[in-house]
Amino acid sequence: MSGFKRFLMQGNVIDLAVAVVIGAAFNSIVQSFVADLLTPLISAFGGLPDFSSLKVTVGRSNFMYGNFINAVISFLMVAAVVYFLLVKPYTHLKDRSVAKNGSKTRDCPECLSEIPKAASRCAFCSSQVA
Repeated sequence: MSGFKRFLMQGNVIDLAVAVVIGAAFNSIVQSFVADLLTPLISAFGGLPDFSSLKVTVGRSNFMYGNFINAVISFLMVAAVVYFLLVKPYTHLKDRSVAKNGSKTRDCPECLSEIPKAASRCAFCSSQVA
């Protein structure tokens, strides 16, 4: 039982739990943005994008491929929202931070390993670096 307690108290488990809760909450925000803002915007220009009535009947079975098309379109819109509202700004801020702080490493000219700027020898191939 003490091993289980230790496992639960590890930082990774708590971080993961927080990430899942925040992710679920953020999911509802993104879904609402797509359903309430993007979809009506698209329908204003090109008609209502609802393909749920599309189907193919083979024998007595109906293959509702329109629902699949709706799911793919919804996924692409959610992915675009996440990319443009989260990933792209985060990458931009991260790149600015790295450029501002400067790199503390450089590449060895012989083996191309990453070494500290102050090093006079490569720790990997032991060649002298200027």
